Amino acid sequence: MQQSRISLAIVIMSLACKPIAKSQTVRQTGNAIPPTVSAQRRTPIVVVAHNVLPSVVNIQTEATIRRRQIDPFFDPFGFFGGGNRTYTSLGSGFVWSTDGIIVTNNHVVEGASRVSVIFSDGTKVSAKLIGVDPDSDLAVLRVDSKSLVPAPLGTSADLMIGETVVAVGNPFGLSGSVTTGVVSALGRSVPSKEEGRTFTDFIQTDASINPGNSGGPLLNIEGKVVGINTAILGNAQGIGFAIPVDRARKIIQDLLRYGQVRSAWIGAVTATITPEEAKRLGIRATRGAIISRVFDGSPAAAAGLHGGDVITAVGGKVVDSREAFATFTTTVPSGQPVELTVVREGSPRTVTVRPADPPKDLGLKILWEIAGLRVTDSRGVVVEQVARGSRSANIGLEPGDAIVGVNGNQIQSVSDLNNALIGSTDRSSIVLDVERGRFIYSLTFPMAV
Repeated sequence: MQQSRISLAIVIMSLACKPIAKSQTVRQTGNAIPPTVSAQRRTPIVVVAHNVLPSVVNIQTEATIRRRQIDPFFDPFGFFGGGNRTYTSLGSGFVWSTDGIIVTNNHVVEGASRVSVIFSDGTKVSAKLIGVDPDSDLAVLRVDSKSLVPAPLGTSADLMIGETVVAVGNPFGLSGSVTTGVVSALGRSVPSKEEGRTFTDFIQTDASINPGNSGGPLLNIEGKVVGINTAILGNAQGIGFAIPVDRARKIIQDLLRYGQVRSAWIGAVTATITPEEAKRLGIRATRGAIISRVFDGSPAAAAGLHGGDVITAVGGKVVDSREAFATFTTTVPSGQPVELTVVREGSPRTVTVRPADPPKDLGLKILWEIAGLRVTDSRGVVVEQVARGSRSANIGLEPGDAIVGVNGNQIQSVSDLNNALIGSTDRSSIVLDVERGRFIYSLTFPMAV
């Protein structure tokens, strides 16, 4: 009896020590098109759908919402509040590379405490969030599954209006749904109330892109990904949008390498020029991005750009707003020369600018130029100097005041402040949360001169 117990203990210990598989095997191969299907039915759209469906995934997220505390007087039993609630939602994505990289939309995973990826064979795998770019509504996930079959990547540079496209995803949780349409327009700027921002340079299509379809691929008739679907307009009928794959490629590479998007620095602050604004300023260009500030020592200064210049095109692509200009500069690698079409004093001209990596202390230089502040680390970010005649001096800021936030994001160190300001170089203004005593004041500092 004693020997049997010992043998049983050894068996249990051996099972407990058995190594757990590091990655799950995913079977992505789809069923072959039956040979009985005629050539007439085997259309290009059928072939595209058949080939890409195994690479399209379902994104399942969980978010825990903390509910208000129970009121012992009005709600003693907690019928109306208290505790936490977990909400689940569904979206789409697709395999970007063989080593487990999955691409989806930022709004699909935003606020999630847990993210899972469900493959076409039903395999469910936990996913790790690598990085997000809210400005382009992109998110990158990694799953511990190897030798995955990625969706073939194409280019969005030569897309044509009227060209047939195929959208694949999981609308309303219906896995593997395929819709078709055409490219309706290119370079669309789309304001989104739900996301609280304006998205730029999007592909517009009449292929149905519904809730749950977000994050899936938009493909051309050759079966290559030309965009990433995003359902950012909740009430849109017959209008869908997608992020161009060429733009997404640079952003995804940055997220994988750095965990964030690293935009090349030009050093020009711009604002959208409208026909009304152009008339008021006496400018002939009626659309574009007007330069309101050029930072000393920047690539823009080296290229000879001046305040008042209106940028109307980047690399031959029309610029109709500050957001469009920021979008184009986001995708340009550092050091690569870019041709800008600029209107100066009513005459168009071409200016070549070579974007660069931003200086490490650029944020602190911006703080001095636009706000007249120098800071130090002292139990937080504390104002050390206020320049005479600066906006900060006029507001009444003093040494000893503490900066606790930038553009609504909390900061705890000078390094945090510097990085937050570097990431805000394309904004028209900066909002600093300044603490004095028991009060915090939100102060706006325009980037323009």
